[in-house]
This record gives sequence, C-alpha cells and structure tokens, in this order.
Amino acid sequence: MSPFLGELLGTMMLVLFGDGVVANVVLNKTKGQNSGWIVITSGWAFAVVVGVFTAIAFGSPGAHLNPAVTVFFSMLSGDWSNAGTLIAGQFIGAFIGAVLVYLAYLLHWKETENSALKLATFCTAPAVRSAGANLVTEIIGTFALVVGVAAIFSKGVSPTGPVAALGPYLVGVLVWGIGLSLGGPTGYAINPARDLGPRIAHAVLPIPGKRDSDWGYSWIPVVGPIVGAILGALLVKPLLG
Repeated sequence: MSPFLGELLGTMMLVLFGDGVVANVVLNKTKGQNSGWIVITSGWAFAVVVGVFTAIAFGSPGAHLNPAVTVFFSMLSGDWSNAGTLIAGQFIGAFIGAVLVYLAYLLHWKETENSALKLATFCTAPAVRSAGANLVTEIIGTFALVVGVAAIFSKGVSPTGPVAALGPYLVGVLVWGIGLSLGGPTGYAINPARDLGPRIAHAVLPIPGKRDSDWGYSWIPVVGPIVGAILGALLVKPLLG
C-alpha cells in the first residue's frame, strides 16, 4: 500500500473502464457498437468512481488519477514532495489500463477498418482541428474539473466534507457533466496521463491496420489540462485563505 501504488492501480482502472467504453461504442461487432456519446460519457463517469475508490483502497487517499489534479492540489498546499511519485504512478497506470483494453477487445481490432476509430479508443482528437481553440477547450474543461472538485470537498459546502464514500460519486457526476457539456470539441481529455499513456500504448501495440498516433496533436491534452489546473489553483487558493 502506497500513494504510488494507489495512483497506478486507480488510474489503470480509470483507463480500463474509460477507454473500454469507447472501444465498446466505436469498434465493429461489439455489443455496444454505435450506442453513442451518452454511453461514452456515462462510462467515463463510472470509470472515475471505480478509479477513485481503487486509488484510496491501495494507498492514495487523495486519489488524484490525473497530473493536472496533482498540480492543482500541490499549488494549493505548497507541498510538491510527492507530486513526481504520484504523476509517475498515473502515467504507468494509464499505459497498463490501455494495454488491458487492447487485450479485452483483441478480436475487434481487425474487424474495424477505420483506423481513426481505433486511435479514438486510446486517446482524444478534436472534432474540428485548431490548435488554439482546442487548447482553450482543454483549459476550460480542466479548470471546471479542479474548481468543481474543490467545491465538492469545500468546508463551505460541509464542515466535514461529503459523507464517507460519497465523494467519489460526486466527482464522477462532475466528470459526467463535463463530458456532456464541454466534451464535444476535443473529447475532454482533461487529464495528461489519461491521454498520453494510452497514446503511447497505441503507438507500441501490434494493432492491425492502425494509423499514426497523431503526435502533432498530443501536446494539447497535456498542456491544456496543466494550464487549466494552474488557473484553477490561482482562483481557488485566495478564496480558501
């Protein structure tokens, strides 16, 4: 049990469930093929809940699962001593989770001709490609995430925080809302590990008929969430005193 292990296993479960629902919707001959955006956003919300509970159970009480969230809380506390360890666990866990999705849907990669859909199973891509606009979307989405998380656990809402074990469900609802409201332009990565770890997995796995891993876009789901987290911390920290 350790924060590193908790973040690794929690992020692994996050990506296993999250990328798993995308695979179920976009790959050919699955039971959930073409079931739509509401299924994807719901699946990612459930993925957050499972990931957070897993992280807490295995030694990471903060259950960040996201380098942007780690940056946000490190800025609020001024303590960066564990940030590197947590972020390393998140990226490793995200990569492993993506490999598990690849194995779970092993027979469906060659059944799917569209290489862009195969890539979409692992990482995000913009609906309309424009680096500046896409970056702004990821900044806003992550800003909403970290400010929403801060509000959920704020003593202004409850002096003792959410009722025990309720917090992960509330964060899941928050991510569900972000996906429904802000996910259209870029697929709401809002998490560098969730996007880059599986993107690397896509690059190295022997996926039949895959395309390149869209490295030209890959910096946006990394930089955007970090900037959004920094802006969120700059807003929230003075309010928390």
